Amino acid sequence: MEKHVWKAHIKEGMVDEYIRRHDEIWPEMVETLKAAGIRNYTIWNTGTELFGYYECEKGYDFARDAQATSPVVARWDVYMADILTFDTDENGNQLDYSCVFVLD
Repeated sequence: MEKHVWKAHIKEGMVDEYIRRHDEIWPEMVETLKAAGIRNYTIWNTGTELFGYYECEKGYDFARDAQATSPVVARWDVYMADILTFDTDENGNQLDYSCVFVLD
């Protein structure tokens, strides 16, 4: 099973709102992520810095493509845009992180 990690930042003063929105995550968003083969999705924060991790039971490419073509994910991205920014490369793509250690 492939693993994926991302990093983002909550805009200043919006941590409680970020948490509230995830406490009330849309059922159709959960269904979409599961249909994309995403499992064990976990998000941590320290202050305004976020780290997300998930496992891709159908492979990362499948999960990425399923999310990229989902109208539910597109709506979620708009919903979160006022409180969240992702770390991106010079082309605006989310950064890819290299795994350097795993203890199973």
